[in-house]
Amino acid sequence: MSESVKAFNDYRAKMNDKILADNNKIIKRIFNLDTNAYAEGALDVKTKELLGLVASAVLRCDDCIKYHLETSYKIGLKKDEVVEALSIATLVGGTIVIPHLRRAYEFWDELEANHKTQ
Repeated sequence: MSESVKAFNDYRAKMNDKILADNNKIIKRIFNLDTNAYAEGALDVKTKELLGLVASAVLRCDDCIKYHLETSYKIGLKKDEVVEALSIATLVGGTIVIPHLRRAYEFWDELEANHKTQ
């Protein structure tokens, strides 16, 4: 696994554990709501991940983009599907999204490289 993907996942897991250890009911409910929102429903999981990716890109949240890219990769979305979603995000969000688009491409390349080295 590339250092950047590993660092992202390790930090996210460490901090999520720390946050949830405080046992704040509101935060736990938000985490639970987030998890359940992406479960299979009227929309399939792949569609929901692409929606999450687009929203994250428009809102310019690099951590969220990475999370949705990795999940998209793990559930079998192809690069052309992800790129098409990111193109919509860039259209909606405008040119200010382009720096996040660059980092998204870089992270996707790392996910693909990790798969090739395993």
